[in-house]
Amino acid sequence: QVQLVESGGGLVETGGSLRLSCAASGQTTTTYNMAWVRQAPGKEREFVVIASLRNNDWTTYADSAKGRFTLSRDVAKNTVYLQMDNLGPGDTAVYYCAAGEKYSILALPYNYWGQGTQVTVSS
Repeated sequence: QVQLVESGGGLVETGGSLRLSCAASGQTTTTYNMAWVRQAPGKEREFVVIASLRNNDWTTYADSAKGRFTLSRDVAKNTVYLQMDNLGPGDTAVYYCAAGEKYSILALPYNYWGQGTQVTVSS
C-alpha cells in the first residue's frame, strides 16, 4: 500500500507563485517515479512533470510548465516539490501527485494517486 499526500495549493494572483509538496508513505519501494498531473473543470487530466527518484537527471516537463515550474526532490523522504512561478489563469486546476515504476508521459500509467490540491489563479 502506498499513500500520496499533496499540499500547498491555494489562491494566487496572476504572476504569483505557489509551492506544492507531495509525500509518499507506506510501501514505497516501487514509487521511484513521481509525477504531477493537473485537471481543470470539464477537462481531461494533463501531464505536468515527472521525475525519477533514482536518477536526478531524469526530469521531464510538459511544454506548458517549462521555464515556469521547477521540480525538486528529497529522495530520503520520498517527497517531491513543485515550485510554480509566473502563474496564469490557465494554470487553475486540481493538481494531483502520482507515482509508480514507469517513467512515461504518454498514457499517465501511474499506480498510485493522491487526492489532489486545488490551485486557483485569479485573472
